[in-house]
Amino acid sequence: MLLERGTEFTAVQDALRAAVTGGKASCLLLTGPVGIGRSALLRALPGPAAGEGVRVLRAHAAPMEQDFAFGVAHQLFDSLRAQEPPEESERRQADPRLTATDHAIEATGDAAEEWAVLEGLRSLLADVGARAPLLILVDDLQWADTPSLRWLAHLAARPHGLRAAVVGTLRDGDPGGRRPAVLDLLDAAPRVLRPAALTPGATRTLAHERFGTPGDEEFTAACHDATGGNPLLLTALLDRMAADGDEPTTGRAGQAYALRPPRLTERLADCLRAQSRPVRHLAGALDALGGYAEPHVAAELAGLDPWEADGALGDLHRLGLLTGPGEPRFVHRAVRDAVAASATPDERRERHEAAVDLLHRHGAPAALIAERLMESATAPRPWAAAILREAAETALRAGDPETAARALRRALQDRPEPGPDRARLLADLAAAVRDTDAAACERHVTQAVSLLSDPTERALAALRIPPAFLGALPAPAIALLRRTAGELGPAALLKGTAREAALRLEARLRHAGREDPAELGAAVLRLRRMGEEPALRSAGERELAAVLLHAAAVSGALTAAEVARLGHRILEHEPATPDRTHSALPLVVLALCGADSVDAVASWLSAGHRLRAPFSSHPESPAAGAVDHAERALTLLAQGRLTQAREHAERVVDRPGEREGEGSGEGSATFAVVLAAVALEVRDPAFSERVLVLGGRCRAPGLVTTSMLRLLEASLEAGRGDWSDALETVLSCGRQLAASGWDNSALFPWRPWAVSLHHRLGDSGAARALADEEHARAEKWGAPAVLGRALRLKGRLYGGGRGEALLGEAVTVLRGSANRLELARALQELGRRLGGGPRAEAALREAGELAVACGVPRLAKRAGREELGAPGAPAAVLTPAERRVAALVGRGLTNQHIARELGVSSRAVEKHLTNSYRKLGIRGRAELASGQWEPALGMTG
Repeated sequence: MLLERGTEFTAVQDALRAAVTGGKASCLLLTGPVGIGRSALLRALPGPAAGEGVRVLRAHAAPMEQDFAFGVAHQLFDSLRAQEPPEESERRQADPRLTATDHAIEATGDAAEEWAVLEGLRSLLADVGARAPLLILVDDLQWADTPSLRWLAHLAARPHGLRAAVVGTLRDGDPGGRRPAVLDLLDAAPRVLRPAALTPGATRTLAHERFGTPGDEEFTAACHDATGGNPLLLTALLDRMAADGDEPTTGRAGQAYALRPPRLTERLADCLRAQSRPVRHLAGALDALGGYAEPHVAAELAGLDPWEADGALGDLHRLGLLTGPGEPRFVHRAVRDAVAASATPDERRERHEAAVDLLHRHGAPAALIAERLMESATAPRPWAAAILREAAETALRAGDPETAARALRRALQDRPEPGPDRARLLADLAAAVRDTDAAACERHVTQAVSLLSDPTERALAALRIPPAFLGALPAPAIALLRRTAGELGPAALLKGTAREAALRLEARLRHAGREDPAELGAAVLRLRRMGEEPALRSAGERELAAVLLHAAAVSGALTAAEVARLGHRILEHEPATPDRTHSALPLVVLALCGADSVDAVASWLSAGHRLRAPFSSHPESPAAGAVDHAERALTLLAQGRLTQAREHAERVVDRPGEREGEGSGEGSATFAVVLAAVALEVRDPAFSERVLVLGGRCRAPGLVTTSMLRLLEASLEAGRGDWSDALETVLSCGRQLAASGWDNSALFPWRPWAVSLHHRLGDSGAARALADEEHARAEKWGAPAVLGRALRLKGRLYGGGRGEALLGEAVTVLRGSANRLELARALQELGRRLGGGPRAEAALREAGELAVACGVPRLAKRAGREELGAPGAPAAVLTPAERRVAALVGRGLTNQHIARELGVSSRAVEKHLTNSYRKLGIRGRAELASGQWEPALGMTG
């Protein structure tokens, strides 16, 4: 498929028309970089350009035939003879004007004799053209023999009387293109055309042709960006992906930058081998230098003087192998492979060795030197370990722990001897892999501690073990932390870094013992002894305070107001940076959400997001991003904003690593807890199953994680009608929590579930006893959301005036809560209990409005759908994009048509539809297309 070459086809047609009607030859040259499609265009020309009766003469120059005088001319007349009858062909072969080319014109140097031969060939061509117009096509003129080039220039200079259009191709940047005969032809040619790179639209068309389906917008955009629209690069890339069975989806967009098709590499390597020595050496230097492409450094490595380097650099640009002006970089990774393939292994190894020292001498970025060190087995250098360590730190800050780990492993190769230097590298490596391989992290830390003698350094190394907040630390890790803490001594006797390390070790150990009631009580006592306003100046003090606060929250030892007060103080001293991934701050967020003090958390997270915005070009790690989404999901859940909470939770589930089943790193227990909490409210079986799968991959889940996952299992059992099994699961979970001293139902709502299940099973006595217990604990805790929920549960269990009073009290309490969904539930219960009248209608209407705003259509339906259809009902369920998609579905458009209409991918359309079904509480496309849902949202179409 040849795209976007209309200008070139038109130019050739015009040239042929002029030759036929005016009897005057036209000469066109097609030039451009490697892969722009000159040869493909030449092959396609006879179709649209040559009309009936036009004879096509072809020749293809080759490097090995440059010494064959008039070789290209003979190819053209040979193609002519192949079209003629045998007798005419034999006569043409014996024509003296053609046989004259066999004389050694170059040897005699006789200008008159040369002119006679050139004119003879011209007259022979004129005779042929008198019978039928000619289209003469010559490919790769940069390799043509000199006599043939002079003849073509002779034709261009004397066009009259020739009914022919001559079209030749010439590759930019090739050394053969600078020969005098080629330059003479360029001067003689009246028109030079440069085919342009393909546009994004042509890229989409090619992708559709290769894969048989329209590609996602992100996929085709990546293919175009990675290849710059160069037809050779683009078709090679698409062909390889299609052959590999890839689909043109957003998820495969990264392949456009990473894939290096072997056939493309071979083609580019052949091109490079044909270049001059300076061009080959400069390309090799750029390959060895990687991303550090300062021209003067590359010239020094290539052994070129400034004049040679400028010329070689210009040729590489003209060949299309480098990006635009500025620092010279290869247009695609395949070019770098081709450079490597065009050199011997020894040449490449020597260049890489020299490049490493040259980069270090010129002060190149550590990350680039480290990349050179990691790419080849270079000899050990005394400065290499420091460079690799610096590069690892840079990679970690940029959210690239994989590169950091590679750099540190390479540094360890240069530090095989045991000692402090190796220990520090091992500790850094532990930090790099703790999100992806906790077991390896612990192994590296253990090795590092064994090589260190200073207690403070040993403690700092031990602290590289992921803290496993909300998860459980393995026994060997706890033993290591306990041993290093004992060696260091109590924080009260230490100063500076040692004191910080001691505080953090205490925090880790107290959190590790949180499932032991005695340890939990000791943690609460430690918090009380710190006074009403514990010191929070340092990170160690804040980490310890966060752990102790969590212990007080889960045990219910403090009131919600007391927890909120300390939690707010901790957040005031601690910014919401990505570094909190391995901190105790998620414990503070959890405690504050349980205390129904959500506004402070929401503003803290928003401030952290604004703080990171100016640096958004530096991506945070997947783990840091997932922690941010988990905290936002938890906060939104505590506000009753269920739809938005689920959206953030979905991003945690879909994060890299979780999709591939690698969710065993630090933070997975936290994610499982938050996702389970969201799933308990969403009550979507498919989503709940996904959360259970993720939770099952946690390396050491701990009590809090297992409790939330068991509650989620119970909710699925209840959804299937297995109420007895669900109740047993909930009660077993409650017994386990109570045995550990975790009595706060605000964080682990097992009693509300047990109350509902007892009630369903007809055991009113057990339901009321648990409801009374829940109410007493909620009053002691004091958070409006939990107290209001307890009052609502009791109101459901009692009839008459008492039940109505309890529900009324629940509504009053919940008006002071951040959780709008709990208020909606209480209002719904109250409205139904009232049974009619203005108070009932007002309660149901308000419940419906709140339910719609929270994204819980099922609750809005139960509140009375007719109440929601009245004017003024909120229309806050669907996002603007979801509304547009829904409207187009109503017009009968398919997903592919909608994608084209909106300029998005089909996958994006499917995502919007799935979200719309869930939010509206409908079952599929038919209900959405019917438009029955529109009045419920106050929509007009």
